[in-house]
Amino acid sequence: MQKIGPRLTAAVAAKALLTISVFAYFNIRGERESLLAEAERHANQLSEVVKADTEYDMMLNHRDRIRESIRRVGSQQGIQRIRVMNKAGAVIYSSDPAEVGTTIDKNAESCYRCHSAGSPIERLDRKDRTRVFRPQPASPRLLGIINPIYNAPPCWSAACHAHPKKQVVLGVLDVSLSLADIDRNIRKGEAAIIVFAVTAILALSVVIGFFVRRWVSRPVRELLKATREVAGGNLGYTIQEQGDDELGALALSFNAMTQKLAEARLQLFQSDKLASLGRLAAGVAHEINNPLTAVLTYSSFLSKRSQDQPRMQEDLKVIVRETIRCRDIVKSLLDFARQSVPRKGEADLNEVVRRAASVIENQLSLGHVKLALELDPDLPKATVDANQLQQVFVNLMVNAADAIGPAGGGITVTTSAASLPPAGITQIKKAVCPKRHSLIDDKVRIDGKSALRLKARSSGQESFVFLNPTYGVRDRRHGLPEAADGRLQYACPECSTSLTAAGAACPECGSAAYEFEVPGKGLVEGCGRRDCGWQRWPEVDGSGRRQYVEVKVRDTGCGIPKELLPKLFEPFSSTKGQKGTGLGLAVTWGIIDNHEGTIAVESEVGAGTTFVVRIPVRI
Repeated sequence: MQKIGPRLTAAVAAKALLTISVFAYFNIRGERESLLAEAERHANQLSEVVKADTEYDMMLNHRDRIRESIRRVGSQQGIQRIRVMNKAGAVIYSSDPAEVGTTIDKNAESCYRCHSAGSPIERLDRKDRTRVFRPQPASPRLLGIINPIYNAPPCWSAACHAHPKKQVVLGVLDVSLSLADIDRNIRKGEAAIIVFAVTAILALSVVIGFFVRRWVSRPVRELLKATREVAGGNLGYTIQEQGDDELGALALSFNAMTQKLAEARLQLFQSDKLASLGRLAAGVAHEINNPLTAVLTYSSFLSKRSQDQPRMQEDLKVIVRETIRCRDIVKSLLDFARQSVPRKGEADLNEVVRRAASVIENQLSLGHVKLALELDPDLPKATVDANQLQQVFVNLMVNAADAIGPAGGGITVTTSAASLPPAGITQIKKAVCPKRHSLIDDKVRIDGKSALRLKARSSGQESFVFLNPTYGVRDRRHGLPEAADGRLQYACPECSTSLTAAGAACPECGSAAYEFEVPGKGLVEGCGRRDCGWQRWPEVDGSGRRQYVEVKVRDTGCGIPKELLPKLFEPFSSTKGQKGTGLGLAVTWGIIDNHEGTIAVESEVGAGTTFVVRIPVRI
């Protein structure tokens, strides 16, 4: 398998190699041209100096002085040759005496520029007067420059000269300089640039490789390891090193995904467990109900026949009691397993309450429990599943009777109509940040409902805050200490996107407000101050007050400890110890939630408990 780190490093190194190579090529080319231009300038100056030095002697025809001047200048280091040729190509003067008197081929390097067109060119630009050549293939390069000697007035007017006035060029001064030193410097420059390029490429490759390994390869390997762990079933694996770049955001998203997968697996396991429980309940009901009925019948029959045997009577009572308990457990399992979509129709909840009371009337009288019904005669009808709500009220009254105990007590069921605003009633079941991350935390419950989780920052400190999901309820739990500044800034716990509402402020205290979206139902705004619980939900508030039927079931029992209230409606959570299955209130919660209603509980140990059920008149 090819790894992305080396491939990325190689790609960047190749691009760097190409860039540095192009830079080196043009740098070397520019340096070569610069050195040659400097050599040409020096050669041109030298030829002008030689012309000026010999001009006077040429006017006086002092040949010895001219030869001595050319010899002296030509013997200097770096000067290969200096010679003067007449218009016919004969060498008149030269730093090499052997060349004097010889004739130069017009196709040679020194003559080609002027004679290439067939007839001599009388005027040449400076760049056309220079040439670079090698006398022999293995010899160093030479730079030659030809400087025409023009027929000036002193030349054609002097008595000692025989040059006609119309002649333009009298001869040519040819200067040749050795380029050995320049070529040596060019090679040194090329070598330095090549060494620099190679060093730069290697250093750049090492640096790029280091950062690619740190910023790309290592996070990618960690992600690959994490995916393998998750694929192997380890949904609890989390990526620890999380940067602030795209791969860091991917790691955060991966952790959030695995967490949600773990929660989904747990929910699936729970659902599968409940489904299995439903199948088990159906099988138990079919296979055990008949034997239980037989056991209960025969044990009751034996109890009547053994009136004069007290010890047997006690044993038979235990059998009867435990048989009835088994039957109730089976019934509770069936009730929980048979939760279904409500079949709603218009119903009178007063009548539903009466039917529920008649079902358990005998049970209450045996337990010395007095039932009082305070029913509102003007109660509006509601669109509900009457059978399911009857089951709700039966569960609540049975639980109330169990809480009262054998000493006896009272249960009061009250019905009334209520016109209530959305605040304090409507539950926020879905909430997302601007990047669509869920803000609902199923692990933390407030009043039995999944809380809203936000990230809070204050005075350099950071923690989570949990809001009551019931809109308008000023109930929040802070992880920040009390000493933290009261003005908090909220963000998404998953992606840290700010939830501060732009341009919005709390109308009560003026603090900055937060906002989040309820999909399909608009934005919810709230005050960012920790001691202010103001909220606003324009979409829901605009619908106005809603009509509810309110049913209260109040008992004079033992009450429920506060620490048990948050888990009261969870499956298999019971306050009755071994006497309860923990399914009754879970069934009750599901039925009321399917009716878009609410259920709340108020309890005080030793003083009793009140369950408040609110069902909307129109759903």
